[in-house]
Amino acid sequence: MAYDKFTILRSTAVPLPIENVDTDQIIPARFLKATERKGFGDNLFRDWRYHPDNTPKEHFVLNNPIYSGKILVGGKNFGSGSSREHAAWAVYDYGFRCVVSSFFADIFRNNCLNVGVLPVQVSAEFLQRIFEAIEKDPKAELEVNLQEQTITLLPTGDSESFEINGYKKENMLNGFDDIDYLLNMKEEIKSFAGDTPL
Repeated sequence: MAYDKFTILRSTAVPLPIENVDTDQIIPARFLKATERKGFGDNLFRDWRYHPDNTPKEHFVLNNPIYSGKILVGGKNFGSGSSREHAAWAVYDYGFRCVVSSFFADIFRNNCLNVGVLPVQVSAEFLQRIFEAIEKDPKAELEVNLQEQTITLLPTGDSESFEINGYKKENMLNGFDDIDYLLNMKEEIKSFAGDTPL
């Protein structure tokens, strides 16, 4: 399943300064029955967003209208716990295209990269500056430049670089998942194979 190309993202951000957010909090296990990537955003952080009677919890950040944007800023150790790929699906389906943290669980990071969500790992100090800037002004914007591998806090100009696997970077720049990548190389594969049946 292809997704939108990721080149430069400039957006406001939603702050979630909570450490050790695990995948069961991101998408509770009772919502894992579907096999398509649609509809999971409705249940992103379900138990934090809603009371048992399905009324919104006013204090939770996703229910606060002053915060919006395509960037989610989380605390340290974001995406820990089980390996469920549905957690990345929920983040993407809700509308986030980037998650920023000072540390990601490896499996969650890879699941995000597979569906078009860019996990940007920054230093603890830079993460704190982001949280402080958003607290001061909820409309503060971040710019994430995938080609240059930089994230910039636009109100201050503070910037930091981030790491990403080269293969995943190229896929995101082109809007490819793993299958799209192979299909894009179809003629090269045929040429390499020659007369060998595929």
